[in-house]
Amino acid sequence: MNAAKALRALLAAVSLAPAVAVAAPRVMSLDSCADQYVLALAPRDSIVGLSYRAVASDSYMRAAAKDLPLRRATFESLVAARPDVVVRLWGGDARLSNALGKKGVTTVALDDAADFDGVRANVRKVAAALDRRPQGEALVARMDAQLVRSAGAGKGRPALYLTPGGYTSGSGTLIDAMLKAAGYSNAAKTPSFAPVSLERMVMEPPAAVVLGLFDLIKAGSDRWGPGRHAALRQALAGRTVASLPASVVGCPGWFAAEGSAMLARSSR
Repeated sequence: MNAAKALRALLAAVSLAPAVAVAAPRVMSLDSCADQYVLALAPRDSIVGLSYRAVASDSYMRAAAKDLPLRRATFESLVAARPDVVVRLWGGDARLSNALGKKGVTTVALDDAADFDGVRANVRKVAAALDRRPQGEALVARMDAQLVRSAGAGKGRPALYLTPGGYTSGSGTLIDAMLKAAGYSNAAKTPSFAPVSLERMVMEPPAAVVLGLFDLIKAGSDRWGPGRHAALRQALAGRTVASLPASVVGCPGWFAAEGSAMLARSSR
């Protein structure tokens, strides 16, 4: 066999050989919001660490976290887990951040998204770091489909968001984006998060109220907060559009669209 024929035979053999599977990067998340993205996008066998809140009642992906390793956001946990990629929103201190850099670990820093464009960017950022772009686009498409189905349901009615602690959420927040995605206008007059006046709420109750985080009361959180005051509950009777669980509103994730869908369903 001459050299040309030998080369052709070698190339043919290589083309028929099965592709070598590339192991997914080992991934660890440092806080409860990062947990959601890792659980949704990473192959299960590549997850080497989640925060201890990954299985809490306010974790949207808590069912998927079952039996996966839970770790603290410490240097010791980093050494034990040996991740290739770390995802965080607020977890970990300066010491851990420095250690990640020195070890050459890829760190994906999530943004505290204030709108659905920010959520899309977060999903795509994590998906790219994990080489899971198709899965990321599927997650974005699912979110966008929910937003399309929710659009206009509130017919422009003003609605006020209220937590058990007596706080509301104005412009520049993901809650505001959720309300608007479901066709509501935000009755909060101040930007960002701010306390509401209990007296004004009782004397001049809003036409519609969206409750958030009230499911945490069963777990003992905000049991005596202003949002639980008897006079306020009486004033808001019959005005509540929906009560959004902490798992939907607690983190800036794609599941915020599920909150908009809940508002839309309650409006029809």
